[in-house]
Amino acid sequence: MTVRALAAGATAGITSVLALRLLRDTPPGGAGLWDRTNHAGEPVTLLEGPAFVLGASLAATAAGPGPAVAALGAGALGALDDLAGDSSSKGLRGHLTALAHGELTTGAVKILGLAVTGLVSAALVDRPRAGGARALGTADTLVAGAVVAGTANLLNLLDLRPGRALKATVIAGALTAADPRAAAAPAAAAAAAAAAGAAIGLLGPDLAGETMLGDTGANSAGALLGAALVARTGRRGRLVALTILSALTLASERVSFTAVIESTPGLRELDAFGRR
Repeated sequence: MTVRALAAGATAGITSVLALRLLRDTPPGGAGLWDRTNHAGEPVTLLEGPAFVLGASLAATAAGPGPAVAALGAGALGALDDLAGDSSSKGLRGHLTALAHGELTTGAVKILGLAVTGLVSAALVDRPRAGGARALGTADTLVAGAVVAGTANLLNLLDLRPGRALKATVIAGALTAADPRAAAAPAAAAAAAAAAGAAIGLLGPDLAGETMLGDTGANSAGALLGAALVARTGRRGRLVALTILSALTLASERVSFTAVIESTPGLRELDAFGRR
């Protein structure tokens, strides 16, 4: 792992911890605006999400504007859904169905917004490569934008139990940042380390059932990981990633990820590790 990546991870971790402490002391709009009830019927705060966005996006600037835009843009769209969303429509199919019937839900706004955010982020990531050995075209950038948006959505689907989405972020981010090939893509390593660092900093209170990422943090984490992925892949890697993300997203409409995790040895123990 490069010094640049290590610095990004440390910056993200420290900033996210300090941000969460400050936000919990003086919650914007009052604590009630951020209070929710988790799957176990216990009170939690969604302030972990903004803390993640602050820590990760600040550290992601070391990776360039593309990853930073991904983290900030996806986080802002997630906050819209967290604070102003309703439960009348759920899932990708539900929001798109409502949109087809003329009903614009906050979920649909987020889906469209993530598509735009992903495209802008991918364009910024690809810009330095213009004319390089691995020159990428418009179609490659469009696929990359879909990968960023799809990863943001996938991480959000995992944020259903304490620590689950953060563990996925730590594992994916650490593997990407530590990959020997990351030396050829320092921006990718720094972006991945920023996501992993912020996740490590916030893992304790999340596992304790005190805080949760919400859409704000989960979308930001996923988009940042997606930006790291596209920053180190070419056409083939992006197409493979988009195929996998599409398959998992479609599967989530019919299959419960929680049921799959809890019925799979290894995944079940990893998912429960450290949880109260």
